[in-house]
Amino acid sequence: MADRFESMSILVAVVDAGSFSAAARRLEIPLATVSRKVAELESHLNTRLLHRSTRQLALTEAGQSYVAACRRILEEVGEAERAASGEYAAPKGELVVTAPIVFGRLHLLPVVAEFLKTYPDIDVRMVLTDRVMHLLEEQVDVAVRIAELPDSRFIAARIGTTRRVVCASPAYFAEHGTPTTPLEITGHACITMEQIASRQVWTFLSGKAEVEVPIRSRLVVSTAEAAIDAAVAGIGLARVLSYQMADAMRAGAVMTVLDAFEPPPWPISLVHPGQGILPLKLRAFLDFAGPRLKTRLEELGI
Repeated sequence: MADRFESMSILVAVVDAGSFSAAARRLEIPLATVSRKVAELESHLNTRLLHRSTRQLALTEAGQSYVAACRRILEEVGEAERAASGEYAAPKGELVVTAPIVFGRLHLLPVVAEFLKTYPDIDVRMVLTDRVMHLLEEQVDVAVRIAELPDSRFIAARIGTTRRVVCASPAYFAEHGTPTTPLEITGHACITMEQIASRQVWTFLSGKAEVEVPIRSRLVVSTAEAAIDAAVAGIGLARVLSYQMADAMRAGAVMTVLDAFEPPPWPISLVHPGQGILPLKLRAFLDFAGPRLKTRLEELGI
């Protein structure tokens, strides 16, 4: 296993240096040793990790995922050794964070900007997507999840909640009337999002019973931002998350209806794999970002 760790370290050095010879100089070991160690890894894995040419060196698809895993393993081993010896180490390395697009832009990015100033040895790769990324398979350190979380081996820390609201512009309500019960929206124009599976029905809560209301979708858009812009423009009713429309609501550009019939709020959580000793970079991010994101959500007041 010690040989395996050494080979992993050499492979990462080759990738970072851009060539076998540059890695050999950086590590101060013979070029032949570098080539042999990488070849032994490929033989052990029975797959090619690097595309070699006279001009450049590139990772294969298998190599990309394997090198990412190597970095994590080597970092965790190093931190475990430093923890055991009592040696202090500053958090460093690349941190991969994912979040839904609008939440990431409005709330996560400002916190990450502060974090980068505070921790100059940590780099962050932010992946903003409304697709749920698999933390382990896609090498993600921490994710913002907005939903009820299934039971899993992952660790989740709740930082707030968000409501599912129906909103439109004051001008739209002045012209078309304000619905006071869910069934009344059947006569209204609605704005829906194409990634939502059932865009012809909106679900509300009446007492403890769910009520499904058929809607007329006058406009289908691909993002929540577009839905809110369309609502501000007076096209119709939009159903979005409360943090997504907070700025428009504060500006008086939209107002909500049917608040008493909303489904229960969704939790917003920071989720991470939590396997073994937490890397210092992840521990630093959780301690830094968690309270700040919680404060930002509380200040929305919606």
